[in-house]
Amino acid sequence: MTADADAQLAATGDMEAFEKIYRRYHHRIYALCLRMIRNATQAEDLTQEVFIQLFRKIDTFRGDSSFSTWLHRLAVNQVLMHFRKPNVKSEQTTEDGTLPIRIVRGTENPGRMAQIDRISLNEAISQLAPGYRAVFILHDVSGYEHEQIGQLLGCSVGTSKSQLHKARMKLRKLLTNRKTTQKTLTTAPPLLPLGVHQCA
Repeated sequence: MTADADAQLAATGDMEAFEKIYRRYHHRIYALCLRMIRNATQAEDLTQEVFIQLFRKIDTFRGDSSFSTWLHRLAVNQVLMHFRKPNVKSEQTTEDGTLPIRIVRGTENPGRMAQIDRISLNEAISQLAPGYRAVFILHDVSGYEHEQIGQLLGCSVGTSKSQLHKARMKLRKLLTNRKTTQKTLTTAPPLLPLGVHQCA
């Protein structure tokens, strides 16, 4: 049975159909939340919240788009609502194989990147504005096309492309600044022990 058919049954109160949907999509929704939120515990909490919202709203699914697209839009909206909450902390967790591959030279194969580079990339992503981060992760990490992103976020294709461009530019700047800072730190003279004076 298709997901759309299960959704129609679940909307009538069929718990077995809802459980099928949960089993089919739980991992995908968790992965999406994790890529956007960069925090495993918060991603799990958000995933549960998505399915709670799904249970409440599944009767509003009209079939105008595929059920998976509709559910992903629900998940993205839930994450964006989380970002809008005051005092939200973004605690990054590295996850091999899920890093963006199109932003800077040297990130084409995340599995071969040095750990410090992967951490730098995650930290840079966490500093993006929520809207930029959402478009960037959906496009460069999850592989969605701009048309799909427009459907998920409720924006035009042009807006999606513009936000992706700005997100990439911001990431390049953040990563370049970080590398410059690291280079300065590694080339700085070592600190001398107390009581030892350096000659002029």
